[in-house]
Amino acid sequence: MSSRGGSPTIVDVAREAGVSIKTVSRVLNHEPGVHESTREQVLKVVEALRYRPKQSARSLAGGRSFLIGLLYYDPSAAFVGSVQQGATLRCRELGYHLVVESLHNDAPDLRQQIDRMVLALRPDGMILTPPLCDNPEVLAALRDSGTPCVLMSPERDLPGVPSVRMDDVHAAEEITNVLLSLGHQRIAFIKGPPDQSASGMRYQGFVSALRAHGLTPDPDLIQPGDFTFASGRDAAHQLLSRRQRPTAVFASNDDMALGVLAAAQRLGLPVPAELSVVGFDDSPTAGLVWPPLTTVRQPMAAMARAAVEMLVAVQRPDMAGAPDDPELHKVLPHEIVVRDSTRAR
Repeated sequence: MSSRGGSPTIVDVAREAGVSIKTVSRVLNHEPGVHESTREQVLKVVEALRYRPKQSARSLAGGRSFLIGLLYYDPSAAFVGSVQQGATLRCRELGYHLVVESLHNDAPDLRQQIDRMVLALRPDGMILTPPLCDNPEVLAALRDSGTPCVLMSPERDLPGVPSVRMDDVHAAEEITNVLLSLGHQRIAFIKGPPDQSASGMRYQGFVSALRAHGLTPDPDLIQPGDFTFASGRDAAHQLLSRRQRPTAVFASNDDMALGVLAAAQRLGLPVPAELSVVGFDDSPTAGLVWPPLTTVRQPMAAMARAAVEMLVAVQRPDMAGAPDDPELHKVLPHEIVVRDSTRAR
């Protein structure tokens, strides 16, 4: 509690923590030379008092940290790698530095982790990837701290909050239509994790394409996955061990599609002679495996670059902007990449 009855000050933090004002400043500025136990004690008091450095104090030091944070929780290394590469390069071009942090979407202390991160780094903005971009606790923490953010591939756009995405539903329809045009009708689908909005969107596109061709999705051909190689391999073993096997498999990301290729090889099913396989993302490995993977090229690096540009353009800490501004919510184009993992039935 502030000794003056108002918002807590750095003096209050120093008194409660039993350290000097200079030590508190060094902790908040993420400077070296502070004992770890002292640093932890100061951060605990900062958290307990809900102390926030005033924006005017930051202005005295130049107003900006020139740091942009990238927060992710995703089991797919390909997704994170592409996003990080795109964001890093654009930050470098604009004179910023990128700080990458992994956070568990269901962590019990998620709010505290973000509060501490913001206090320590004081970033000029945060890029939130799925599923963190849809987590109300994450969004509230950044809003309360006055930290601008850009949502990458959120489930839905929020008024006044910038976002960048691709059209997952339409892309999934198009890649399903590739299989249908090749004469496949018994098409299996491997879903992604339920906490990722892209999982539902891609399944929606798959179902929409089937129904447009007068087909009904077969529940026996739908398998759960979690965007990892292992889950794709395990799901494929289930699907390909059936008496009536599918003639094609749509795995809703490339890591799982690679798992399907591995399962097919182990079962002695040649791809694409007896099984066509498609993925989603166009990860670096999609074109290196044999056979090379037919997939959707998601513009991940371009989306990350756009997110950086949108954050750099934000000048107000309340993320102000016209809710209906078309530039606030960007949709970037995807591409269907046809390779050798598909062939006519």
